[in-house]
Amino acid sequence: MKSCKTNPQLIATIDTLKAKTRETEAAIWRDIALRLEKPKRNWAEANLSKLERYAQDGETIVVPGKVLAAGNISKKITVAAYDFSDAAAKAIVAAGGKTLTLEELAESNPKGTGVRIMR
Repeated sequence: MKSCKTNPQLIATIDTLKAKTRETEAAIWRDIALRLEKPKRNWAEANLSKLERYAQDGETIVVPGKVLAAGNISKKITVAAYDFSDAAAKAIVAAGGKTLTLEELAESNPKGTGVRIMR
């Protein structure tokens, strides 16, 4: 028995990303949508320390899940995720970076070029 998602915001995000894939033929949005369709216990949870360790300055990172505030960040990166903890969002902005929703990133970069998925 397969259970379906009940959060209307999540359903809208998944539908938007799938529509963007059909529109632009960019496979990255389909991949992120499929990851969000999985059970929440399997979603990505990226800490700031992981972003600091693996992201380059000025890079765009997608986390198909939640960004958490463990660790420090000093790089100016753009991070798009389904959700951010309050402290993580403040730390990214304080370091000179930007936080975006997945829909905002899909609208500003429809082809998904230069975007890395971090799990």
